[in-house]
Amino acid sequence: MQNYQLLQGERIDQLFSSNIKIIQNREVFSYSIDSVLLSRFPNIPAKTSLVVDLCSGNGAVGLFAATRTKAKIIQVELQERLADMNRRSITLNALEDQVSVINDDLANLTDHIERSQVDLILCNPPYFKVDETSNLNDSQHYLLARHEIATNLDNICQVAQQVLKSNGRLAMVHRPDRFLDILETLKKYKLAPKKVQFVYPKASKEANMLLIEALKDGSTTGLKILPPLIVHEENGAYTSEIREIYYGK
Repeated sequence: MQNYQLLQGERIDQLFSSNIKIIQNREVFSYSIDSVLLSRFPNIPAKTSLVVDLCSGNGAVGLFAATRTKAKIIQVELQERLADMNRRSITLNALEDQVSVINDDLANLTDHIERSQVDLILCNPPYFKVDETSNLNDSQHYLLARHEIATNLDNICQVAQQVLKSNGRLAMVHRPDRFLDILETLKKYKLAPKKVQFVYPKASKEANMLLIEALKDGSTTGLKILPPLIVHEENGAYTSEIREIYYGK
């Protein structure tokens, strides 16, 4: 393990199924189950491939994914504070040879990566549109992470179309109430949805997350709706599937 430094308010959390440790700060940003599920959702390509994690925050998605492949992983994060936490988590896990960080607006990604070079994009984007009903009282860090202020679904799909190889894939976690928006935007940028899974907090509740994977320039046929993923039993305990994701077999 390499040298690293924790700043005021920071802590280290571990995903025990992967032994990955992430530097977190409740006041700045903390990953949650959506990041964990996204890192496990797509098939991760081989070691000769390139994976890009957009809206990477403190790096949780890309770092968790790094345990499933030897592919190069580039994390893209606009906020300097989160990019710094991301870099230190990379050092904490001794993954400097595999994972790196670009601290820039994802709209500028083609300044850093040539077009049509990426095999897989992972993205845990801001979920909420901004309108007159939006609650914008969060800290600046959470505000940009949660609301479509610095980027939005259209920007993300446009960038994916630019940098993905033909038949490259975009995998996202999002909210079910944006499902039609997502499908329309994917279609606009010739990203064909191929796999969808809805996530439920309990079997008795409505879905509160969805995972979706799309193929650049793919056929519009062949969409698979996977079985539902239930997070908690009715008594509040994790289901066996989620427990395995967090803690391993």
